[in-house]
Amino acid sequence: APGAMVGLATFMIVSREDVPLYEADLGKGLEASSSAVAHSPGGAASPAGHPGAQAQKRDDAAHLHQFVMHAAQDFVEERMWETNGMYLKLVDRFNDLYTYAWVTAGGCRFLLLHDARNEENVRSFFDEVHQLYLRVALNPFHTPRTPIDNEVFDRRVRQAARRYFP
Repeated sequence: APGAMVGLATFMIVSREDVPLYEADLGKGLEASSSAVAHSPGGAASPAGHPGAQAQKRDDAAHLHQFVMHAAQDFVEERMWETNGMYLKLVDRFNDLYTYAWVTAGGCRFLLLHDARNEENVRSFFDEVHQLYLRVALNPFHTPRTPIDNEVFDRRVRQAARRYFP
């Protein structure tokens, strides 16, 4: 598919209070979906194969990704104390899945679960998404610590993902 990512990626923003604010499935093979609530993978079944089996496989993958990213939170907390920088690099690995993290000055955590190692592109992606996040966070109509349900933000996050993870 044009613009589809190689492999798999899930991106999540978690507040300082551990509340999921944004989540997007960015990987190939799963219909791209996003949600402001962590437990709503959404999306439509892939046209290939039986729709029910595809939906079940997608749900299983989404749950695995959420579990891996949740487990990585402890490593993010540890790494935050080891560095002054926002980009925490690789914080956890589970089988062939790598979890990268970025922490904002306000304590929000960006997590990217990816099946390939590419530190430079991950850092550039996080830097761009951080700029997008600041625009949303500083918007007077956005309530702090509430899920980000903004179509423009979602579209631009996906564009950045396609650009940095072709």
